[in-house]
Amino acid sequence: MRAVICQQYGPPEDLVVEDLPDPSPGPGQVVVRVRAAAVNFPDFLLIDGKYQIKIPPPFTPGSELAGDVIAVGEGADYAVGDRVSGASFIGGFAEQAAVPAVALTAIPDGIDYAAAAGFGITYRTAYHALRSVAAVQPDDPVVVLGAGGGVGLAAVDLGVALGARVIAAASSPEKLAVCSERGAAATIDYDREDLKQAIRDITGTGAAAVLDPVGGPYAEQALRSLARGGRFITLGYASGTIPAIPLNLVMLKGITVCGMEIRTFADDFPTENTRDLAELAELFASGRVSPYIGARFPLDETAAAVRYVADRKAIGKVIVDI
Repeated sequence: MRAVICQQYGPPEDLVVEDLPDPSPGPGQVVVRVRAAAVNFPDFLLIDGKYQIKIPPPFTPGSELAGDVIAVGEGADYAVGDRVSGASFIGGFAEQAAVPAVALTAIPDGIDYAAAAGFGITYRTAYHALRSVAAVQPDDPVVVLGAGGGVGLAAVDLGVALGARVIAAASSPEKLAVCSERGAAATIDYDREDLKQAIRDITGTGAAAVLDPVGGPYAEQALRSLARGGRFITLGYASGTIPAIPLNLVMLKGITVCGMEIRTFADDFPTENTRDLAELAELFASGRVSPYIGARFPLDETAAAVRYVADRKAIGKVIVDI
């Protein structure tokens, strides 16, 4: 099989495509013939050796995939031919991947491989943040920073499905146009507008919640825009800068600041995780929510796909077709 290899930590341009032996499933594993893999910002960090968990090179990056089961290990509850998607942390940018069966789910009828590959991580992250952490209610004004990216656009999609009044903030008219198409009630170009004042003008009393997968200079402005008792959810730092939050703002306005990390959410909140996943699966299968795929690359151009995401050019999800 052909697979992308990170031979040493460094930029995406150092990735190579090599021929490797076909994998065999171990106990509890299945081998998936990968049809599509999604690119996520942590893939870039992992390749560059800057993720909080380090995988010693050489390894095949790619944390999200969809395809067909072609081999089944002992104890794995799937059959050859099943259409599946899931997260593997690494190994997705390859023609085949051995994946723990528990990390996979069946692809609903009528859903294609690209949508299935692009749904899991970003939509789970956004839904847990909205539903369980921010406790968003219908008509709540909810600000989504980085709304044109994978997690951000998923949060727009899901916030609309939950009945919230979604205010999408992003860095270009093109990104904001997609947010409007996906149902955002209002948009803010924070590279050209005063974010805090724009949120105040739109909401009147301030936002009920802010979801921030970006970090950087706009986090404090968004925090200052919260209504009294509002919730600020930090989800990541795609800008490359971890913001420092003045704690006096948190005290004076009775704000709650929470972090949500997708790798540990299920262990920390098993009841909420089970509920959220069941609700999310229903939303996806019914067609009420689905990832926006802004760009697609072939396997040989995986390095370009990762660079595209790293440079924050992506709108929605970027898919590697395999």
